[in-house]
Amino acid sequence: MTFDLKRPYGFLHFNFKTMGLLASTFILTDAASTQANAAPSTSSSTVTTKTTKRKPSATHSLASNRQSAALSTSSQKAPITGVRAADNGETVIVTGTRETGKKARDSVSPIDIVTSRQLAETGMPDLREALTQLVPSLTMPTGGFDTGALTDSFSLRGLSPNETLVLVDGKRRHTTANIYADPGPQQGATPVDIDMIPMAAIDHVEILRDGASAQYGSDAVAGVVNIILKKTDHGFHARSISGITAAGDGFQQGIYLDGGAQLGSRGYVHVSGDFLHQDHTYRSADDLRTQSKINKLLGQPEQTRESVSITAGYHLTDFIEAYAVATYAHRHAESYQNYRTASSLAKYPAYAAIYPNGYSPLETLEENDWEVTAGLKGDVDHWHWDLSSVYGRDYNDIGLKNSANYSLAAATGQTPTAFMVQGYNNEMWSNTFDLSKSFHIDGWPHAINVAGGATYRYESYAIGTGSVASTYGSGSDALSGTTYQNAGHFSRDVVGGYIDVATHLAKNLQLDLAGRYEHYTDVSDTETGKAALRYDPLPWLGFRGTISNGFHAPTLAQEYYSSVALSPTAARGIIGANSPGALANGATSLKPERSTSATGGIILEPVKKLHITADVYQINLRDQILPGGNVYGDQAISALNANGFQLPSEAASWSSASLSTHWFANVASTRTQGLDITATYPTSLGDYGHIDWDVGINLNRTRLTHQGTDAQGNNLLTAQSIAYITTGYPRSKMIWGGRYNSGDGKLTIGLHEIRWGQTTSELTYYTGATNSSALSSTDFLPFRNSPKFVTNLEVTYHVMPKLSFTIGGNNLFDKRPSRVPDGNRYLGVPQYYMSTSQLGMNGGFYYLRADLSL
Repeated sequence: MTFDLKRPYGFLHFNFKTMGLLASTFILTDAASTQANAAPSTSSSTVTTKTTKRKPSATHSLASNRQSAALSTSSQKAPITGVRAADNGETVIVTGTRETGKKARDSVSPIDIVTSRQLAETGMPDLREALTQLVPSLTMPTGGFDTGALTDSFSLRGLSPNETLVLVDGKRRHTTANIYADPGPQQGATPVDIDMIPMAAIDHVEILRDGASAQYGSDAVAGVVNIILKKTDHGFHARSISGITAAGDGFQQGIYLDGGAQLGSRGYVHVSGDFLHQDHTYRSADDLRTQSKINKLLGQPEQTRESVSITAGYHLTDFIEAYAVATYAHRHAESYQNYRTASSLAKYPAYAAIYPNGYSPLETLEENDWEVTAGLKGDVDHWHWDLSSVYGRDYNDIGLKNSANYSLAAATGQTPTAFMVQGYNNEMWSNTFDLSKSFHIDGWPHAINVAGGATYRYESYAIGTGSVASTYGSGSDALSGTTYQNAGHFSRDVVGGYIDVATHLAKNLQLDLAGRYEHYTDVSDTETGKAALRYDPLPWLGFRGTISNGFHAPTLAQEYYSSVALSPTAARGIIGANSPGALANGATSLKPERSTSATGGIILEPVKKLHITADVYQINLRDQILPGGNVYGDQAISALNANGFQLPSEAASWSSASLSTHWFANVASTRTQGLDITATYPTSLGDYGHIDWDVGINLNRTRLTHQGTDAQGNNLLTAQSIAYITTGYPRSKMIWGGRYNSGDGKLTIGLHEIRWGQTTSELTYYTGATNSSALSSTDFLPFRNSPKFVTNLEVTYHVMPKLSFTIGGNNLFDKRPSRVPDGNRYLGVPQYYMSTSQLGMNGGFYYLRADLSL
């Protein structure tokens, strides 16, 4: 296989004899490449599916409905990668297809299926981290800064979290209101926070690794994550996970409960709930100002989260079902900021009296997230129809404690120590009508599945002002309050429609065509299309390929968000693209990102029960939205002042590189190329049990193909920001291992190794005895975060058929990211680089799990 950068899809011309060589080449160049990035592969474990108890026989005509079909699964084991299995027990999928009853093994596009059992077996207390252990194409940030650390995000195929669409039971999920505003690969992201969905409620997750904007609309550039909720009308399950890091901090406790009941003889209700608490972890190096670890900046935030969900369905007639889904979650989280020394308060007696030993500000989050779905679906003359309405809302009340307001203290002699600084509200109201039918026409021997639909969506984003004390003068220290100039309510309407046609051109040749049109009231129209083909010349061999275009509409947060983060000797602002400060420096309105994607793959079973898939892909992403206006020093101060922000008087003595202001713009085009390989193989040990082996590999790289310039012809991206989008994600990610099940069913042992490929960053140089002043905004140090091997082990013993206990360890040998050089750590504190998306900084995590089913 070769990558031809001169031809948009030249990489699809491949030679299967050299595929293994290509994989080896990727692995070898991983260690030396400085032009790399990470992306997907698939988890290759096996899944255990189950039969769901549903309606009486009179209502079986609805079993073919796509969402019901997703739950009608077999009791056999099947590879999650959709490869051709030796049995007929693969899961029926609803993602990436509009056909009824489509099985994963027959998918035209690569798709992963992860069950609730697999999620639990990772021992991780939330969904995002569990998926990271299972799916090579999925990564999450190493850490995170400021309020961005308080929202959970993930990336697919080495692209921004904004490029992945999240569905719940096939319906678009609303996004968080908390934008990630700080520098890094995820800057500007307002993703769906999947951890606000109870993990106890999840039946399985379908991950489509293919561009799907033509099928689902905006954001499906890297792929689609469809979370399918439980809908059983019986049973009860309880799980407890308790864990702690190898360093002895970061204690976590999770409790997960769910159960179902019948609604008369024609319906069901399933209720689920999670409770999770996690403590801070502390990973800072010594603060050069105190020569101690008093600065707690680096580490995991403290978090307490409660969430609940209810799914229900009721057959009004034999052919019409009413359904509803409701989720609610509340999160309290706290994140440390840089320590302020006692000596720095000499000019502020009111401060010094309150904090005689200095202080560490804490940014806090009170988040309420809820969504309600209601709909009707049914059959009329073999037409499957679904009419639904979804309303979702995420509200973030961001506070600050252990802080003060310098200006207020100087003017009045007193200051609060706790502030309400920012408030953000994100709403989505989506209404859809979907229709599909399988036709047989004269002269054509194969069924033709035709699907279509229409959608209307209302989106709004509101920014609230901070308290008076948080906005007075230079504002509250560490994070100033939002001023009235930067507050407001913003909204848009989206209308669209799609059509999808799927059929066989020959017995073993499938074709799927899709097209979509959408109109945005703020960013114009979009048209997208997709063509997919699959050919199975032999029962054990198949080929598949897709080509599509897609888009990501700028979020309202990217258009209007403004804020300033203050450190002891630095300030970093981000302002709305349409704000006075940005417009004065040449900013223009945002337009949608556009993408063109192609995927080609092979599915084979060279020997019985050995299932292998390999897929190559390329994503050309144009007009990528990143912070493109970069102004520093006095120019940055002027831009902030135009937006109503003031800085402390000490800012006049800070270096120009330590004062920056940015805004989002369409500044870059990139090309992402990669390869996914998966394999599964079961080994029978007779009376002693069996072992299920699995391998999942993702090799990925992103290159910059174009960047914008300002009115003077200067590049809009620095070397540092280019690294964020091209080498900030792992060059590769590989998962391999197996799971042993004893012959008597009492003992299960899982052992997996994860290899995280390298990331490469451009680090800021700092000067002075305490590394308190940024040296340059253009000169950076290339830093290679070398590949890491992580071992996961878990042992489960079934005390009785319905009760089991598990002891396990993720990152068993406590591996950490590479340490940042001393001269590139602000105040000497951040020994690990928080912005990349390699393995986390917490190190080893050891846990106990108990499961009870009734």
